[in-house]
Amino acid sequence: MHARTLAVPHAVEFTPPVFPDHRGLFTAPFQEPAFLEAVGHPMTVAQTNHSVSRRGTIRGIHFTDVPPGQGKYVYCPKGSLLDVVVDLRTDSPTFGAWDAVTLDGHAFRGVYIAEGLGHGFIALEDDTVMSYLCSTSYNPSAEHGIDPLDQDLGLPWPDGVEYVLSDKDRAAPSLAEARDSGLLPRYEDCLARYAELRANAPA
Repeated sequence: MHARTLAVPHAVEFTPPVFPDHRGLFTAPFQEPAFLEAVGHPMTVAQTNHSVSRRGTIRGIHFTDVPPGQGKYVYCPKGSLLDVVVDLRTDSPTFGAWDAVTLDGHAFRGVYIAEGLGHGFIALEDDTVMSYLCSTSYNPSAEHGIDPLDQDLGLPWPDGVEYVLSDKDRAAPSLAEARDSGLLPRYEDCLARYAELRANAPA
């Protein structure tokens, strides 16, 4: 399992080995030893999510209140998608920065998104499946979103695609509006949360 830190700190891409044979293939998209080495604490799984999306569907940009926040480990077992991570932590040195990774059902790369970071993706094929491991259970009062089409954010959605969004995502505030309203997580709170998770990690 190869790990690579993304341009947004506390987001990590993982690439597992894939073993094809005459029957099909085998891979392990999530491996705790590699995750622990790269991130510094285990991945607590309180909930798993599964979404199926038609081509052009954008889900996100979503984030949760910190503390406690919600860490996510995502991968694509079928189809393909462009996965995007955005630094939404106010006062972060990389506030507003983003990085993108193509996930698909061939390489089975995964992405870890730490608490306080924004996450979203666009399906590049019909019937694209996203699998999520989530560190906390769904809490609707703590869930928020940023407009994925915010021109100031300039996310790398492909051209020539009809975007499909939920009403909630389409009505989400811009990054500037969310910052000015105090909606976004604070960098210092996120760092404190990461330190707490590392301190509670098994020796």
